[in-house]
Amino acid sequence: MSRQKLKRFEDLRNRHNVIEYDDDRFPTIKSNWGKKIFGNSNPINLELACGRGEYSIGLAKEFPDENFVGVDIKGERLWQGSTKALDGGLENVAFARNFILDLEQMFAQGEVNDIWIIHPDPRPRDRDEKRRLTFHRFLDIYKRIQGGTGRVYFKTDNTDLFNWTLNEVLPSRDDINDLHFTDDLHNSVYLKEHYGITTRYERKFSKVGETIKYLRFEWKA
Repeated sequence: MSRQKLKRFEDLRNRHNVIEYDDDRFPTIKSNWGKKIFGNSNPINLELACGRGEYSIGLAKEFPDENFVGVDIKGERLWQGSTKALDGGLENVAFARNFILDLEQMFAQGEVNDIWIIHPDPRPRDRDEKRRLTFHRFLDIYKRIQGGTGRVYFKTDNTDLFNWTLNEVLPSRDDINDLHFTDDLHNSVYLKEHYGITTRYERKFSKVGETIKYLRFEWKA
């Protein structure tokens, strides 16, 4: 491991806006994000597999009265996002280093408001279906930590993942409400819902003519 990477991992351990699984705060963070990290009781929203946290940071700027947590397992990516947040003086955004399947270690039932899933790994092999972030076992976790309320936003450049989610996963559930979708976000009425925030993956694939797919839904009461 390079000296730079070691230094960045050390940085993460000392940053107040980053929670890691070996952090002293980790065992008691559940139900306590507002008190221990943000110092307020504002709504908490998640960006899952956040990478460099473009959405966490962008949304934190757009909604200063809400809190945002970017979740990813890659420390190098979280270092970049947390650095940008610190440099920008954003106190309503934080980052959590953990696996998405372990979200319930960190968030209590009903602790989370909205969830954003932005350009996740499409896991194209059939045998990896259960690892896709829109598969049922993940959706069930999201529903629990959202307390059956709030919205789930999903944005991807991958047509197969989008169609699989829209046409196979969501129709097989009886708890999806107010579903909206488009297979061309940038030429739709839903573009304004993204506040001009883009990721490097979105810019990369848009340049080669790939349309950006988007859907959102709420949990049925």
